[in-house]
Amino acid sequence: MTLDVVNAQNEKVGSLDLRDDVFGGRVKVDLIWQSVVHENAEKRRGTHATKTRALVSGSGRKPWRQKGTGRARVGEIRNPLWRKGGTVFGPQPRDYGYPLPRKVERGALRAAFTQKLRDGVVTVVDALKVDEVKTKAAAALLRGLGAAGKTLVVDVRPDEKLALSARNLTGVRVLPSGRLSARDVMDAQRVIATRAAVERLQEVLG
Repeated sequence: MTLDVVNAQNEKVGSLDLRDDVFGGRVKVDLIWQSVVHENAEKRRGTHATKTRALVSGSGRKPWRQKGTGRARVGEIRNPLWRKGGTVFGPQPRDYGYPLPRKVERGALRAAFTQKLRDGVVTVVDALKVDEVKTKAAAALLRGLGAAGKTLVVDVRPDEKLALSARNLTGVRVLPSGRLSARDVMDAQRVIATRAAVERLQEVLG
């Protein structure tokens, strides 16, 4: 597979050959699914909590004696069977994260990037940078490169001025190639990557 390399004005300045053993295979959707579910689980805060009978406010005194009143026996007003009592087996703070093999993560990223290549939504640029920290400059640069909707900008080391300028652009994310995941790629409608970033990905995923 050969991709055109363009400059900041979207003019062709070269080409880039991709290895078929990296981006020419079958798109393994199951790996993408596993990676996306894993990252979603890692991002969950897990701060939910309910009060047990030990945490509910109220007296621990026995409301009435055990026998002789004709009413049901009860030990305290914080009983889970009573209104405003404690919750039995309610959710407690926890970590939803779990380990995922590195081969699965890399395979998922390879599959996700391959799918975007086949969809024709990947633009390879020789360099991505702006002269000043200005949102208008970043918007004009990305618009000229065909950015539409959710756009993912990838570089080995993103230009600091570009990253700062793109912070206020809705739907635009600027990421280094070393932190890229299958979820980031699949969540984007357009992928704009530098030549160095694509070569780096090809080296790592190969």
